Amino acid sequence: MASRNRFFGVNRRVMSAVLAAFTAFAILLPGSALAQTAVTSPLPGWNDTATKRAIVTFVERVTKQGSPDFVPPAERIATFDNDGTLWAEQPIYVQLAFALDRVKVLAPLHPEWKDKEPFASLLKGDLKGALAQGERAIVEMVMTTHAGMTTDEFEKVVKDWLPTSKHPKTGRPLTEMAYQPMLELLAYLRASGFKTFIVSGGGVEFMRAFAEKVYGIPPEQVIGSSGKQKFELRDGQPVLIKLPEMDFVDDKEGKPIAIQKFIGRRPVMAFGNSDGDLQMLQWTAAGSGARFCMYVHHTDAEREWAYDKPSSIGQLDQGLEEATAKGWAVADMKKDWKYVFAFEKSSAAGK
Repeated sequence: MASRNRFFGVNRRVMSAVLAAFTAFAILLPGSALAQTAVTSPLPGWNDTATKRAIVTFVERVTKQGSPDFVPPAERIATFDNDGTLWAEQPIYVQLAFALDRVKVLAPLHPEWKDKEPFASLLKGDLKGALAQGERAIVEMVMTTHAGMTTDEFEKVVKDWLPTSKHPKTGRPLTEMAYQPMLELLAYLRASGFKTFIVSGGGVEFMRAFAEKVYGIPPEQVIGSSGKQKFELRDGQPVLIKLPEMDFVDDKEGKPIAIQKFIGRRPVMAFGNSDGDLQMLQWTAAGSGARFCMYVHHTDAEREWAYDKPSSIGQLDQGLEEATAKGWAVADMKKDWKYVFAFEKSSAAGK
């Protein structure tokens, strides 16, 4: 009997190890974009360039026992911007597209919007006019259209909207606009003992509605901008109500502040695509020991978009200069990625 118990004990340990390894690669819900990520080798969607080698070499250095750069698993924190870093942000931010659709849905309840900007222009089909006030107009539309709902109601509205919304250029569901090479990177890091976080200027509750399904990142590891909320009882049930007021903007200098506040550890690796991510990368690079920072550079006008300094969305100017000066990695979409989106994989494989 003792021999039999030892036999089953060994097999249970082996099975636990197998399940742990499997979970690290495939914790995703069926049909999610990341579920399609190949795990037979690190970063299969990346060309064999200096950028891929830099990523793999760094991860091997900090995860190898006995290495002078070894980082204990508890300290392996990797932070990612969302828009433009993990999925497409052109020609319009996904959350802004959601807010614009909400304006149309809610308009019958708000007759005053016919004479109030930016809503008046939007209801006339003049998107350019609606956004003429810049960031102020965007914030007003987002705050106004998101407010009044409970947090549970808001999550349901987002989850119902996202699968039915198509990207204006590709015609694909917005959830398919995640970058396949970055999905592979997320899976690779988690398999190497890293905890992956989103640190984005987007609305935290908007991103939490899809981040686990699309990226494999659970809600508690999503940090973003937030509006104020209030607690109240509705029909005897406790709810949280979204208010039309900003609470925290998780952009630029707000990102390292949020990392310290909500994570409590300085990242070992950080990834962004715009000047809004610069302070997060600076904060990461300033830590002791081995650190890795990378910008995603949009250089592929054919498969995605080509933009950096002159762009009104995802401007990358100062950040690109600092990356060059400090030796941070820059992922050139056109040169470093075999394909941009998962739906390109079959055509890329046939070349």
